[in-house]
Amino acid sequence: MVSDGILDDEYAATTFGALESDPSGKGQHESGAKLDAGKNRLGLVLLSFSRALNEVGVVGTYGADKYTDNGWLAVDNAEERYTDAMFRHLLASKIEGEVDADSGLLHKAQMAWNALAVLELFLIDLEDDAKEAVR
Repeated sequence: MVSDGILDDEYAATTFGALESDPSGKGQHESGAKLDAGKNRLGLVLLSFSRALNEVGVVGTYGADKYTDNGWLAVDNAEERYTDAMFRHLLASKIEGEVDADSGLLHKAQMAWNALAVLELFLIDLEDDAKEAVR
């Protein structure tokens, strides 16, 4: 669970499950064993959303060219500001159409980039809080 902004063991266990077993039941030292049951299956996202992630990459590249590589990580009040940007692109897509008149990029791709930025910043904060709690 996530409580008080801290990731606990229960959260990790329910998110990823048993990490040290073979999905076909093979023992660890049997030929062909792969201890990956319950592990995060990133191919389900990376390969299933290849077009969308490519467009998000275009947005990230545009932003890096316009500002700096990964400069978004140092923006003050970033979660609030990127949430606002996401909503601005949502509204703009309804008002002006699918393509951002300023950048020529898809509003939906910009919305997705902003949503990912907010999520990443949130997760970074959780990790920092968890590290702080251990000290």
